[in-house]
Amino acid sequence: MPQNKQILLDNRPQGEATASNFKLVTGDTPALQDGQVLVRHHYLSLDPYMRGRMNDAKSYAQPQPLGQVMQGGTVGEVVESKSPKYKAGDKVVGMGGWQEYSVVSAEQPGALRKVDTTHVPISHYLGAVGMPGVTAWYGLVKIIDAKAGQTVAVSAATGAVGSAFGALAKARGLRVVGIAGGADKCNYAVKEIGFDACIDYREHKDAGSLSKALKEAAPDGISGYFENVGGMVMDAVMTRMNAFSRIALCGMIAGYDGKPVPMSFPQLLLTNRMRLEGFIVSEHMEVWPDALSELGQLVGSGKFRPRESVAQGIESAPEAFLGLLKGKNFGKQLVKLT
Repeated sequence: MPQNKQILLDNRPQGEATASNFKLVTGDTPALQDGQVLVRHHYLSLDPYMRGRMNDAKSYAQPQPLGQVMQGGTVGEVVESKSPKYKAGDKVVGMGGWQEYSVVSAEQPGALRKVDTTHVPISHYLGAVGMPGVTAWYGLVKIIDAKAGQTVAVSAATGAVGSAFGALAKARGLRVVGIAGGADKCNYAVKEIGFDACIDYREHKDAGSLSKALKEAAPDGISGYFENVGGMVMDAVMTRMNAFSRIALCGMIAGYDGKPVPMSFPQLLLTNRMRLEGFIVSEHMEVWPDALSELGQLVGSGKFRPRESVAQGIESAPEAFLGLLKGKNFGKQLVKLT
């Protein structure tokens, strides 16, 4: 069995996460038992939610245990199997974590899923045709439920979730306004994904300034908003929301370091009779087949070409993850392991 490099959570962050919170180890991969498969990971997914799990705090998921492999999504190839369900060469997606190999029980429901790489590159099953894409789909379809011609907005617009949201919304006939950090990202959102407008939040020092820019980009107001960030960005969007509008609350990256993220205008929820709903996409597995079908068609047809930031080698995962939290990635952040 091969040697396996792994990254563990060595200690919990005190405020901002640092590379010293992680530890790289090398060990033997255990021999397969009946019903198990050995997966060689090709790509590892890095996602903002991982920062919250590094804290020992009450949340929707259990904290990442200390001294264990950092948990996360992976795609790869079965290299050995002792299960009739899988054979060597099968391409699979799972939760293999921050390591080069994983031993997986094929009998565990949802542990592995075969994927077809004929038209969709394998890496996209960690992004647009994976958990981030389904997250975008759920927020758009099940919470916002905007009608063709209405305006929707999304923060972190060129990230894995935000870009999928924009592509899906445009395909459904909506007007889409993005908010992103940097002119390059906004140009990509408009010219390549098809956003109608994108605002660089870095050009605005406060919510009032950003709100004025949103008024120009969305003169008829905003009927639905997909929130990834919180803080000043959310404050600005709240002032432009229409009556009976809806907010799908997916992430609050402004507060991932444990600091409070106050809302400046909560009264607008009442004034405009808004619906604000937080959600975790893993609690809605019933929608995954429909969502993945629509997303797969968008990507496989070339109508949506997701962008990726790819770090090389398992050793690069901590710094790539810290960069993701600061918005240094452009599109889905991955670590290439082969």
